[in-house]
Amino acid sequence: MEAIFLTIVLAPLVGAIIAGLFGRQVGRAGAHRVTITGVGISCVLSLYVLWQYAFNNAPTYNASVYTWLVTDGLRFEIGFLVDRLTAMMISVVTFVSLMVHIYTIGYMHDEEGYERFFSYIALFTFSMLMLVMSNNFLQLFFGWEAVGLVSYLLIGFYFKRETAIFANMKAFLVNRVGDFGFLLGIAAIAMYFGTMDYKEAFAKAPEFAETTISIFGQTEWSLMTVICILLFIGAMGKSAQVPLHVWLPDSMEGPTPISALIHAATMVTAGIFMVARMSPLYELSETALTFILVIGATTAFFMGLIGIIQNDIKRVVAYSTLSQLGYMIAALGVSAYAAGLFHLMTHAFFKALLFLAAGSVIMGMHHDQDIRNMGGIRKYMPITHWTALLGSLALIGFPGFSGFFSKDAIIEAVHHSHIAGATYAYVLLVAGVFVTALYSFRMYFLVFHGQGPRDEHAKAHLHESPWVVTVPLILLAIPSVFIGYFTVGPMVFGDFFDEAITVAAIHDTLGHIDFHGAFGFVTHAFFTLPLYLALGGLALAWFIYTWKPGIAKVLSERLSWLHFILDKKYGFDDFNQVVFAKGSQLLGKGLWYAGDRQLIDGLAVNGSARSIGWLASVARWVQTGFLYHYAIAIILGLLGLLVWFVM
Repeated sequence: MEAIFLTIVLAPLVGAIIAGLFGRQVGRAGAHRVTITGVGISCVLSLYVLWQYAFNNAPTYNASVYTWLVTDGLRFEIGFLVDRLTAMMISVVTFVSLMVHIYTIGYMHDEEGYERFFSYIALFTFSMLMLVMSNNFLQLFFGWEAVGLVSYLLIGFYFKRETAIFANMKAFLVNRVGDFGFLLGIAAIAMYFGTMDYKEAFAKAPEFAETTISIFGQTEWSLMTVICILLFIGAMGKSAQVPLHVWLPDSMEGPTPISALIHAATMVTAGIFMVARMSPLYELSETALTFILVIGATTAFFMGLIGIIQNDIKRVVAYSTLSQLGYMIAALGVSAYAAGLFHLMTHAFFKALLFLAAGSVIMGMHHDQDIRNMGGIRKYMPITHWTALLGSLALIGFPGFSGFFSKDAIIEAVHHSHIAGATYAYVLLVAGVFVTALYSFRMYFLVFHGQGPRDEHAKAHLHESPWVVTVPLILLAIPSVFIGYFTVGPMVFGDFFDEAITVAAIHDTLGHIDFHGAFGFVTHAFFTLPLYLALGGLALAWFIYTWKPGIAKVLSERLSWLHFILDKKYGFDDFNQVVFAKGSQLLGKGLWYAGDRQLIDGLAVNGSARSIGWLASVARWVQTGFLYHYAIAIILGLLGLLVWFVM
């Protein structure tokens, strides 16, 4: 199996290298063929691995393939840990990536940098595969930083736009904040556990469950709490949790295919995967779990509210990603790792579908992204319309759709949890169901219903996208509808992840949920509040934006204070600009003036010159040129020495 695992990882890398370094030689067609072939091979082999682990009970593979360095007992290695969690992740990553690669042929057809873009997205896939298949913290950190680097390149793909450069720099800097915490967490593991290997670290962790450490020589902290929170700070950056969420909406400056890849299968899911993989550590710190739960629930609700007022079609979907990531994080906070991972999987399909459908609409509208200029598009783009509708229903958790099973499992898990903050989280997650339905179907009704686009020229040229765009939409719509029904049992309430994750008996919230099959899960929903909140949000969106469109303007005026707060995104961006960006500039100017001008130039460089000039002016008075002056000086010197010796 080792050869298969190596091929899964290296096939996209080979395609990326060929398209990136030899793009001119292979041409545009050659670039997409070689990268699609590489990702396609990886996808087929990943599905084969998933089949082996899901149905043939293949044993967990945990081995190193290359030792890079051994120092002070620490081994820095490249290796693979492949179990059912890994098999699920690589299948989702490669399948969604393959759909995005095919879709890109149509979306980027007339763009400059075509070969470069295919090289980047194939490299992105390689980086994510290295991350999820790692069996040690060194390789995890490599994949972690690699997806961050490639996301920087892709968000700033249109490097001639100032907004794109600002967005990719913002993403890079915000993620550096999270990665600093992540690196400190890994360093603490290496320092106290003496290993970089997952298996060895997890085995040693219980020995340090009661260990405390002194920070700044004063407060005593639980070692496991410190490690877990530091690691989670890295996840807050990668998975865009409050307050490190600010980079994700601006990542829409990149082309739509990469928005789908970042938001659905790579980068933002890395944090979810990491926390789930580190479950043996997190189960030793209830404080860390509470912290995770509160951050996730806060992100889920308050980021969803911002989506209600967005008019850029991609930003609406971006804020839905922030909200849904919050649901996944909240699941991890109540130790419902299986539910969080299950929502990660279902979300990957319907979120990729929604982004690619949005891109199809943008193509039809000649790259106009304002949903207020759209309407009635269902008549011109039927495939895009129906797939977008299916994706929207999955997103709001409509009964029977994949998103319903994963989202309801999370809400039920939080409801049954007794961990601190569970009540707060439950209220926000349930309210978030209504918010999700409202902003999702606001976008749907404004885009696909109504009289048609305002621009008559755009309306005259509006038509369905080519097959390279519509086929990925259809293939993503299928799992968005059906995969939840067939997998909720084994993945959430069964033993699918038993070997990959650890849950303490006291934290086992999923075990307290009565599950009587997928159909029973659907029928049970008709007796719970979330379903009616979702339907209420859908109905309200239809009433406001289709039946009585004037109400939206009236509400915006009467609730202008709330609209202002949401439009300002709670002030996070303004705060960062004023405190951190301008503060850094002021600090830099202060250091330049005090350090460079005054200390280095003024004192060290110019001060040295002035000192030498002063000494020279003094010496000028001594060097008179008269012999009797020198004779008197010698005599006085000798008298001085005699006095010194006599005394």
